[in-house]
Amino acid sequence: MNDSLSVVATRNTKTSVFVQWEAPKHLKHLMGYYIDGRVVGSKDWFACNHKPFKHTRFVVHGLIPGESYVFRVQAVNVFGLSEESQESTPISVEPALATPSSPFGITLLSCDGSSMTLAWKSPKHCGGSKVNAYYISKRDADTLVWNEVNLTGVKERICTVDNLTEGTFYEFRVQAANMAGVGPPSSPSAPMKCVAWTAEVPGPAYDLSFSEVRSHSLVILWKAPVYTGASAVTGYFVDMAKKDSSEFVTLNEEALKHRYLQVSGLEEGQFYVFRVRAVNAKGVGKASQLSEPVCARALPGTKEIVAGVDEETGDIYLSLEACEICETSKFEWSKNYKPIGDCPRLAVTTKGRTSRLIFTNPDKDDLGRYSVVVTDTDGVSSSHTLTEDALNTMLELSHAIRNPIIPLKHGLNYEVLEKGHVRFWAQAVKLSPAVSYRFIVNDKEVTSGEGHKFSHDVATGIVQMTVDQFTRANEGTYTVQIHDGKAKAQSSLVLVGDVFKAALKEAEFQRKEHIRKQGAHFSEYLYFTVTEDCTVLLTCKVANVKKETTLHWYKEDDEIVPETPPNVMSGACALPLPLFSRKDQGVFKAVLGDDRGKDTSTIDISGKGQILFIRISSASDLVLQCTPEGIRLQCYMSYYTEEMKTVWKHKESKIASSEKMRIGGTAEMAWMQICDPSDKEKGHYTMEIFDGVTTHTRTFDLSGQGGQQVSSGWPYSFSLINRGRVVGGLPDVVTIMEEKSLSLTCTVWGEPTPEVTWFKNEQEVTCNEHTKVTFDGGKFASLVINKVTPDDSGKYSINVRNKYGGEFVEITVSVYKHGEQIPEPKLGHPKMATATPAGTGQV
Repeated sequence: MNDSLSVVATRNTKTSVFVQWEAPKHLKHLMGYYIDGRVVGSKDWFACNHKPFKHTRFVVHGLIPGESYVFRVQAVNVFGLSEESQESTPISVEPALATPSSPFGITLLSCDGSSMTLAWKSPKHCGGSKVNAYYISKRDADTLVWNEVNLTGVKERICTVDNLTEGTFYEFRVQAANMAGVGPPSSPSAPMKCVAWTAEVPGPAYDLSFSEVRSHSLVILWKAPVYTGASAVTGYFVDMAKKDSSEFVTLNEEALKHRYLQVSGLEEGQFYVFRVRAVNAKGVGKASQLSEPVCARALPGTKEIVAGVDEETGDIYLSLEACEICETSKFEWSKNYKPIGDCPRLAVTTKGRTSRLIFTNPDKDDLGRYSVVVTDTDGVSSSHTLTEDALNTMLELSHAIRNPIIPLKHGLNYEVLEKGHVRFWAQAVKLSPAVSYRFIVNDKEVTSGEGHKFSHDVATGIVQMTVDQFTRANEGTYTVQIHDGKAKAQSSLVLVGDVFKAALKEAEFQRKEHIRKQGAHFSEYLYFTVTEDCTVLLTCKVANVKKETTLHWYKEDDEIVPETPPNVMSGACALPLPLFSRKDQGVFKAVLGDDRGKDTSTIDISGKGQILFIRISSASDLVLQCTPEGIRLQCYMSYYTEEMKTVWKHKESKIASSEKMRIGGTAEMAWMQICDPSDKEKGHYTMEIFDGVTTHTRTFDLSGQGGQQVSSGWPYSFSLINRGRVVGGLPDVVTIMEEKSLSLTCTVWGEPTPEVTWFKNEQEVTCNEHTKVTFDGGKFASLVINKVTPDDSGKYSINVRNKYGGEFVEITVSVYKHGEQIPEPKLGHPKMATATPAGTGQV
């Protein structure tokens, strides 16, 4: 099957093309044909059928109206596909040419008694080409013979018929013509009487049309009445109703001065009809003929007008890409719904399916609403309101395009590189491969080479110059000038004074760093960390080492020899300093070296508070502890020394250590002792520890208001404060000679007042002539023994108790005879008492 197939494509409908071809001469084992198509200008072919088609004619559906296509055909048999045929001649997707359908809706606009002015509606089908003429016929209503009114076709849908007889009824009909010929006549109009109009109100508006039909809105337009009545037309009212409904709604409260109205709030898919009534000084005139029903639904693929600025020319434009078009279609632009005509301020260009309205010299006079209608389509149209803000924005962009400047992401800057090289660079938003540039230093152009290297990267937009040897001679002003096509950019950097000194210092440092790193060196200098067991760990990292490289530790130039020698090959070395304190402060140094040279790193941990960097994150919350003296607030931590700056506060007031409030600590805790607590000691307590950078706080609430848990808060501490107890006055041991009187007197306290009980050898003491017990004023408790004997020796105790608890205090009493040696005390080392008739101590 090597026969070449001749392919011909012809019009069919607005979305299809009729393709036919000659059958091959050799039909042996023919199974059918495959048809392919492509859009003119595209390289991509698409299949029109997916299984062999047996006939030599095929209708290709689903094409884009107004687009041009070419087609090819391949035959197929049991042995395979034939060669592809030659392409068909390009064809635009348009309906096949035919004569137009008949016009309709003939209406009378005016009559003066001898002539009648008529208007009508366009044919529903134009026949594939533009309607270019209308022909009108008339007859008396009581005859059958039609007479031609015009031998030459009229182009507008309005015509005045002259030479009529006043009082006669006439009927009219209209025919439309296009390239294919004259179409069928319309149905005869209703009989119309030729009688002069004398009404003072206006006649009907006519030629109602629609634009920008969308799902919920449309624009209705109309033409002014031919008959104005007794005075000029001053406005219009627009009425609307749903199709097949007689309930019209007037859309505007005040008469419109112009002949268009944007209607919104429509229901998608609903059909509506409209009518227009003109107004003059005498009143509202006759309503226009009803419009054709219009459906509130946008055409598939509808696009809106886009405002923009041409990237090449800087022209400001409005553009519409039509969703459908045909060969006879035209883009008709309007401003405020008036045709722009040959306006010198505007220019229209059309290419394919897209039309542009270009503003030749845009300014405020161009503000307004612009619309465009694509003729010979199903209503392709759109509008756009050009505002002052939008115009100003586009004017700025237009100026930038016509006077191009290369936008810079970053102006000229500098960066110090390793080896001490200094890079001067600027970054543009976009560069082309044709970019050129130059660097100027102190008004003198610098060329690439001789210590200066130029380079650029189109992908990133970076232009740069690298100075190899940056010295004092490089102080000054640097400028880069960039040219890219018509666009230019310039940026300068002033590198003088302190800014230059900083750059030079950094460059010299980087040069030295480069030299240092040629041998064994510290990649990270000494720094310290603190472990959980409060060991300060001096650490450094090394690089470019070898087996012969050594590392030595020093403190104040005294070498430190650790138990484990440093392993430099591991890349990191550390020196532990356990339980770091003030005595460990000083300047530490690590020296790394081999036959290539030495590198030194130092760190100062002295006199600047570094010791307090020891972490206190392990510090516990404050806890309450009961002691014989009262209560104690304690904070446990891994490592505590008095060198730490610890501050205790009560109700935000700093507490000074005293007999009443004692402050101290151990290696494991910091504490504050409240001796003999009372109501004055209630409140909020805070402990603050400053580590040199941050103040860490721990708090405890002794207010009795639920600040802490019951087991460790004020309810418990309250019981300690208010329990019954001995405040003072009793010794541990009393030694007394017989026949003397012994008085054991003490001060007790408690809230409420405690009960007091005395015991001897764990037996309660009762009052008699020999022994007397007193408790005066709920405060002073006494036990008096008259003329003691050796039998009065023993262990005495006092129990002071109330509902919050109590205290049990023991006193050892020893009675000796006159002349005997005073016995050694058996408990503690009490202060010796003076001999009084009723005293304490030795008598």
